[in-house]
Amino acid sequence: MTKPVIVSIRGLTRSFGDVRAVAGVDLDIFEGEFITLLGPSGSGKTTVLRMIAGFEKPDSGSIVLGGKDVSQLPPYDRDVNTVFQDYALFPHMNVISNIEYGLRVKGVDKSSRHSRAMQALKQVRLEGYETRKPAQLSGGQRQRVALARALVNRPSVLLLDEPLGALDLKLREQMQIELKELQREVGITFIFVTHDQEEALTMSDRIAVFNHGRIEQLGTPREIYENPQSLFVSEFVGQTNKIEIEGRKVNIRPEFISVAKTARFGDCSIQGTLRDAIFVGAVTRYLIDTTLGSTMISTNPTEDISIGESVTLSWDKKKEFLVQ
Repeated sequence: MTKPVIVSIRGLTRSFGDVRAVAGVDLDIFEGEFITLLGPSGSGKTTVLRMIAGFEKPDSGSIVLGGKDVSQLPPYDRDVNTVFQDYALFPHMNVISNIEYGLRVKGVDKSSRHSRAMQALKQVRLEGYETRKPAQLSGGQRQRVALARALVNRPSVLLLDEPLGALDLKLREQMQIELKELQREVGITFIFVTHDQEEALTMSDRIAVFNHGRIEQLGTPREIYENPQSLFVSEFVGQTNKIEIEGRKVNIRPEFISVAKTARFGDCSIQGTLRDAIFVGAVTRYLIDTTLGSTMISTNPTEDISIGESVTLSWDKKKEFLVQ
C-alpha cells in the first residue's frame, strides 16, 4: 500500500545570478520515508533542501507540505526542522536547555517542555547528559543533541543538511546506522542531503541523484546501484569500468568481473595482465592492463593470481550498463 505524499515539489527552479542552481525539479516524498538527495557539489541538492526549509525562495514552481502550499512562507510557518553539519548549538546553554529552546520560543510551559526534552534525549540515547555544555561533548554527542532539539518540536519533516560530514569515518558509519534506526523509531519523514554515495546507499529508502540542477534518477538504493539510467549515475554511484568492446560502449561494476588465469565465466571476456593488487580492507582491488589498451578493476578473482601474470577477465552481458 502506497503511503501518503507529505512533500510534493513541482517545477522548482532557483538561480543565483547567471548560475541556474535548480532547473525544474519534480519530486514526491512519502510520509515516513527516509529519502536522500545525493549529488556532487553544485548539483542543486542543498538548494532544494533550503527551499523546502524556507531559507531560499524559489524563482518558480511549488512546494506543498502536508497539502498546504508553503512556497512563499517563512521558515517558522512550515512544519519542518533542520539539522545542520555544524550542529548550531548554543555554547552557553547545557544540553537540556538547548533541546528545550524551540519549545520555549513557542511558549510551551516549563513542565511540558522539560518532559518532551527528556523524551527526545532518551530517543537519541543521551540520558544523563542533561547538564553538560556542548564543549564537554564529543562530535557524535553534539550531533545527537542537535537531532533531539529538532525532534522535540515533532515536525512532519526533518531536513538534514550533510549532518555527518564533520565526523570521523568510524563515528560517521556508526551514526548512519543509528540515524536510520532513529528514523524508523520516530516515524518522521527524513530528507537527507549528502555527496557521499555510500552514506546514501546505507541509509535511504529512496535516493534522488542530482546533476546540474535536475534529478537524474530516482529509485531505491538497489535500483540506483544495479540499474543506473544514465552514464552520470553509473559513474557517480559506486565504482565502474568504462570499456568499448564489440562495438559497444559499456560500464560494468568491478564485482561483476571475474578474473582467472585461463577459465572464462560469462558471455564476454578479454585478456590482460595483472598490474597490481590493492588491499583496502573488505576487498582487494585488482588492476588489470587489458588488450583493449585500458586498465580495468575487478574485485572478484576466482583463483590466486600474481602481479605480472596473464589473466582472463569475463562477465555476463546482462551486468553491463550501455553508455548512451
